[in-house]
Amino acid sequence: MAEIPRDHSPESTLALLSDPYRFIGRRARRLRSDVFSTRLMARRTICMTGREAAALFYDTSLMKREGAMPLRIRKTLLGEGGVQGMDGAAHRARKAMLLAVATGDATDGLLRIAARQWRIHVRDWQAQGEIRFYAGMCSLLARTACEWVGIPADEFEASRRTRQIVALFDGAGAVGPRHWKARISRRETEHWLSSLVRRVRAGSLACDAAAPLAVVARHVDADGTTLDERTAAVELLNLIRPVTAVAVYAVFVAHALHAHPREMEKLRTADPAALDRFVQEVRRFYPFFPAVAARTCLAFSWQGLDFPADVRVMFDLYGTNHDPRIWRTPWRFAPSRFEMPFDVRFDLVPQGGGEHADGHRCPGEWITLALMKQTAQILADGISCTVPERAAPIAFDRLPALPRGGLVLRDVRARAGWLS
Repeated sequence: MAEIPRDHSPESTLALLSDPYRFIGRRARRLRSDVFSTRLMARRTICMTGREAAALFYDTSLMKREGAMPLRIRKTLLGEGGVQGMDGAAHRARKAMLLAVATGDATDGLLRIAARQWRIHVRDWQAQGEIRFYAGMCSLLARTACEWVGIPADEFEASRRTRQIVALFDGAGAVGPRHWKARISRRETEHWLSSLVRRVRAGSLACDAAAPLAVVARHVDADGTTLDERTAAVELLNLIRPVTAVAVYAVFVAHALHAHPREMEKLRTADPAALDRFVQEVRRFYPFFPAVAARTCLAFSWQGLDFPADVRVMFDLYGTNHDPRIWRTPWRFAPSRFEMPFDVRFDLVPQGGGEHADGHRCPGEWITLALMKQTAQILADGISCTVPERAAPIAFDRLPALPRGGLVLRDVRARAGWLS
């Protein structure tokens, strides 16, 4: 057996923060190894990339999630006590609850709410002259998410709560004021949602029994206990925050349509297969979340390398989606690549790999796909607009990555009959 190749930098945190999406892939190529060891945030961390590494990372007999994500991410993006940091039977029970409210008829209901919010927002955008599309979609999707989970309109202070929800994912990986704003927003949104859970349980806040707010409030965990109010708030945010974060993907959809106008024409044919291929390529090509973390459950050997027990492991999502061993010409935007079959578990991993039900793949993946398709259809055939600049390059040094300088839409107009 051999020792895992080492990156000899004394501390790689700044290098990771300056290039979070490409850090693992670039170091792996330099070391000529899909697996290497480095120091991140003063802790030894094993970094991995590629299809085979994905299969290892999502093997729950070898990897666990408890305490794996860095504290700065738990204090902002994820919260404490949520499903992302659980393992075993406890994780399966909590995940089953989230899957139940995020799939099937629930997705159709969410799309109906989002369609109504699109019409409301487009009317506003037509009057404004120009809009920053990321901010506009954050507003649209935060309102959609909160209505969908069952929060009454008079309990949702739209501007304030939208800013707080967006801060959870927009400032999680930042350094300085944006990050501290995210921490404050985490505390405030958990306090707000905890109070709603308490009122639902007391019967003083009316809520549809099938709405996620009511389902989470009455959920019984694997140990036979209901969630404490704060943990229930964390899981509600695990529904609200990801729906709102689809705003990042919405920007990428618009960016791809602007950069590749032929794709716009293909989507106007109303071919479901073409729409699916386009959306999957946006998820593969563009940078959404850079990496995920776990810890080894025990010492083991894999492909001739020795993995110690209880060490943090980071798996490279973005690099795996651009691995030339999986994807031919990975730096080319080509939806046609999805005419060929691929391994849905370990090839395309923008929201994690493995299985949904008993693994740690994002339970909101179907919602993400549905909202992206809705966005692509509306941009292609529901509204018209102009983008004043060429397709701006993506700022890879930002988390989440976005087009440098933002994406501005001007002269937004609904096409004939679309608003009716």
